[in-house]
Amino acid sequence: MKTAIWLVAVTSLAVVGGGAYLAGAQGVGQQQLHMLFDMAVAEAQRSKPEGSGPIIYYRHPDGLAEYSSKPKKTVDGHDFVPVHESEEVSFTAAGAKFAETSDQTKAAASKAAVTERKVLFYRNPMGLPDTSNVPKKDSMGMDYIPVFEGDQADASTVKVSLGKLQRTGVKTARAELVSIFRKIRIPGTVAWDERLISVVSMRTDAFIDDVANVTTGDRIGKGESLFNFYSKEIATAGAEFAAGKGDLRKSDAGSALRLKNLGVPDEVIRTIAENRQVPTSIEYVSPRNGVVLERMATTGMMAKPGDPLFRIADTSHVWVIADVPEFDLASIQKGVPVAVTVRSLPGQTFEGAVDLIYPEIQQETRTTKVRIELPNPDSTLMANMYADVEIEAGVQKPVVAVPNSAVIDTGDRQMVFIDKGDGRFEPKDVSLGMRGEKQTEITKGIAAGDQVVVAANFLLDAESNLNSALSGMATDEVKP
Repeated sequence: MKTAIWLVAVTSLAVVGGGAYLAGAQGVGQQQLHMLFDMAVAEAQRSKPEGSGPIIYYRHPDGLAEYSSKPKKTVDGHDFVPVHESEEVSFTAAGAKFAETSDQTKAAASKAAVTERKVLFYRNPMGLPDTSNVPKKDSMGMDYIPVFEGDQADASTVKVSLGKLQRTGVKTARAELVSIFRKIRIPGTVAWDERLISVVSMRTDAFIDDVANVTTGDRIGKGESLFNFYSKEIATAGAEFAAGKGDLRKSDAGSALRLKNLGVPDEVIRTIAENRQVPTSIEYVSPRNGVVLERMATTGMMAKPGDPLFRIADTSHVWVIADVPEFDLASIQKGVPVAVTVRSLPGQTFEGAVDLIYPEIQQETRTTKVRIELPNPDSTLMANMYADVEIEAGVQKPVVAVPNSAVIDTGDRQMVFIDKGDGRFEPKDVSLGMRGEKQTEITKGIAAGDQVVVAANFLLDAESNLNSALSGMATDEVKP
């Protein structure tokens, strides 16, 4: 049937062509030529069988590139011609059809095969946010591109040509199973180890006879004299202990224990046992090596039970108290290595480990204190020094991770682009875990081995958003 239509059209054009030649030879006017052409087109239309199926759209009766989704009239009052579902969609004028070459005929055949799929709408060929329900041309005469049923299921997928990939610098990398580590740099302060601080006090009423030449800040060794004292209760207990040593029928264990409970040093108890005599003034010695933090003892004072006379700190080990931001707590564990530097000691680095994470968040700063233990054999570090703390945070077990540049984080959405091959890239929503120096943990969304975009992914995101926006606009437009 189509062959018959083509034959009639060709014959009609031949008549028109012959008429045009005669008109030119005989001086026939331009109006007569238009009449001959209209007769040829009308003859071709009469020979063409009527289409079947519902009416898709209406086209201009003169074959112009003008269409309508509903009945319409031309400027000169002619009705637009309805185009049925069975009829072939064409965007060219009737006269141009007859001038097609063999290659164009092949393209038309391919186009006819494509039209078997249902066209949802037509989009702007330049990517502008403009769609149409019927075939259309833009301001430069370019045909709008048909979007078929099924193409919209993956509207956010981006298709990029090889040349454009090279120009935009799109690069990909593979998601891997790795252990993630990063350094957390935070401020800290040096403090004394609370477990190495001793308070010297009396357990009974005593008079301080003499205080050694020891002041606050002095270093003192274990066993060195601090002060001498006299206590009536201690003297009585010492006399009972000395008397009991000469009587084999009596045990002196009770008297010795009483002296020990009153705070009498072991050396003094042994001296009483050997000499069987209680000294008038007893010497009190330092219980540890360290620095005198406080001296409250003075000569001639009466010390009540529990009154602090000296505070001595052992400086062989110190603490560094650092403030960790709340969002970094999940990546810090007890025992992880720490490097500490002090601004007043340039070039020196002190190695330690996290000993304790305090179970409290500071409400004002939203930070948590962590305690780092450091050896300090030379007493180089002093209390209240400012320190720069570098903690090796991370997860020990391997996790799925991608390069940091692969993640697009908009605040309420985190996503990566998966390379599907052949220039196709698909956005994937992901859930993030720990962020390392170079890689980010992905807890949900992709698997190890997936190829992700690590460069120019923001350009792909813009293209994907445009495709989604066009899809949404088209969906709203085609709704009845």
